Amino acid sequence: MPAPVIDNWSKPFWDAARERRFMLPRCTDTGRCFFPPAPVSPFTGRPAVDWVSSPGEGTLWSFVVFHQKYFDGFRTPYPVVMVKLDEGPSFLANLRGATAGELAIGQRLRIVFDAEENGITMPQFEIIR
Repeated sequence: MPAPVIDNWSKPFWDAARERRFMLPRCTDTGRCFFPPAPVSPFTGRPAVDWVSSPGEGTLWSFVVFHQKYFDGFRTPYPVVMVKLDEGPSFLANLRGATAGELAIGQRLRIVFDAEENGITMPQFEIIR
């Protein structure tokens, strides 16, 4: 599995994931969360950003099923989901514990964390049943 690029802006996200916590950057001027992490708020352009804990739940907005193997560690076919988080931003991740045939746009999903591999704990989503 390819490793994510961890920089100064995303490090709090990956540190929290290692502890199986889901954190989002938030603009302190507007109170709105965003993703991916950035040095400035996408809403104001100012460096007024902090991090907040999130339950990691949202609605399935879109998905795609990959049949081509692009990376070692991914068994095909595998679905990748775009989740509209309850806090506002969209989040792209793998789906765990279900097939694409079980997915429906508008379905509720929640974050889960995969076992640590090479020091990285990967967030994924699962269907809320």
